[in-house]
Amino acid sequence: QVQLVESGGGLVQAGGSLRLSCAASGRAFSRYAMGWFRQAPGKERAFVAAISGSGLNNDYADAVNGRFTISRHNAENTIYLQMNNLKPEDTAVYYCAASLIGGRSESAYTYWGQGTQVTVSS
Repeated sequence: QVQLVESGGGLVQAGGSLRLSCAASGRAFSRYAMGWFRQAPGKERAFVAAISGSGLNNDYADAVNGRFTISRHNAENTIYLQMNNLKPEDTAVYYCAASLIGGRSESAYTYWGQGTQVTVSS
């Protein structure tokens, strides 16, 4: 069992930055690939970024590639999403998730956090 708690969301102006954190409880954190997903108002939840258990492999959605960076600190059971040059279209609830498989599909992720709101004003 893995429990995930996101933090770091908030209101920021376009062009600004935020860093999201996701703290995990449970054992063997490094076994899990971790992902960030987001759900904008009126839209389905969408893949943002993923990182392998070792932290050596990353993947990003085209919409955030070059602006967002996913990282993890296995000794602290935490992952991060550094978001730079934020745009109004990045406004969404951001969720972290854990998977023994990884990838971009929601169905591959077993454990989910409660989400944190990110709002980018123009």
